Amino acid sequence: MPAQLLDGSATARAVRAEVARGVAQLQAQRGVTPGLVTVMGGDDPAAQSYVRSIARQAESAGIRCRHQTLQVDRGDAGLQDSLRSLNADPEVHGVIVQFPPPVPLTAGAIAAALDPRKDVDGITPANAGGLVLGQPGFVPSTPLGGLELLQRYGLDVTGMEAVVVGRSVVLGKPLALLLLNANATVTLCHTRTRDLGAACRRADLLCAATGKSGLITGDMVKPGAIVLDFGVSPGPQGKLVGDVDFAGVSEVASWITPTPGGTGPMTTAVLLRNTLRAAQALTPGEPGR
Repeated sequence: MPAQLLDGSATARAVRAEVARGVAQLQAQRGVTPGLVTVMGGDDPAAQSYVRSIARQAESAGIRCRHQTLQVDRGDAGLQDSLRSLNADPEVHGVIVQFPPPVPLTAGAIAAALDPRKDVDGITPANAGGLVLGQPGFVPSTPLGGLELLQRYGLDVTGMEAVVVGRSVVLGKPLALLLLNANATVTLCHTRTRDLGAACRRADLLCAATGKSGLITGDMVKPGAIVLDFGVSPGPQGKLVGDVDFAGVSEVASWITPTPGGTGPMTTAVLLRNTLRAAQALTPGEPGR
């Protein structure tokens, strides 16, 4: 029996509707409109497309969104000046910087300068450390969106054998920690793992997050497993494809995310929700409350 689809597009619409209601309430009670700034250097087409998508969806949820282009020739010093200016702007509640930053800019400079209270994609040491320690804070939107998708479908990861393939600091590593915090037993693999297929076949929940199209094939999946595909790569005729061989794996798995329309839409929806939460936390309440 073919796997059932985890529809990220429909679920993301529900999350955005909830965000829109929260934004309207914040505006009515405190006169505040959440503000989000996307920051990017370079001209990567995929990053530019993502930034445009964020802006469209933010507008539909009532969040004010603007873009700031980094002057790469100013180096890390210019990058940090830009971030400190956004930190000090009371109309900015959330900031997301596109990763990886173009050379010569460094991820360390971003993490060191961005206010953790406005770090709505969870990249600063304070927020990353909070995830490790199980403390409140912002978590990267992509892995958080994947878990949200499972929860919305009533799929509880407690006690599951979860395998994460991919170790990036914005996806694989935080995803493994989120699953561990949700009481799954987690194995973190990567493209250099010996006998990756054997590791994947142990998984009740298999998460692919490498950006290598078609890496996960049907013979690598345990029958009845849940498969989350976080990978996005250009395929034939420019069509987007994931890390998972969808046709083959969907004949083995019980649940699977499509690409596109799976984990991707959830990323932006959760980012907007994080922005709303940042605005709620940064904005003083009504007198007497």
